Amino acid sequence: MMPLIMTDAGEENIIRRVGGSPEMKKHLEDMGFVAGSAVTVMNTIGGNLIVKIKESRVAISKEMAQKIMV
Repeated sequence: MMPLIMTDAGEENIIRRVGGSPEMKKHLEDMGFVAGSAVTVMNTIGGNLIVKIKESRVAISKEMAQKIMV
């Protein structure tokens, strides 16, 4: 298991666990970041990530990406 921020762009991964404070976990889950979902890093811009989750593209911060384990 490793944080989402460590994965290569274009590589599909399966979310294993979402960590962080209860508020951050809820926010990520509301965006579709739940265990068992597929996520693909599309691009990295200044440490922040553009990811594809559930057929949508979402921008997340480096701090959020470190809480998503794949």
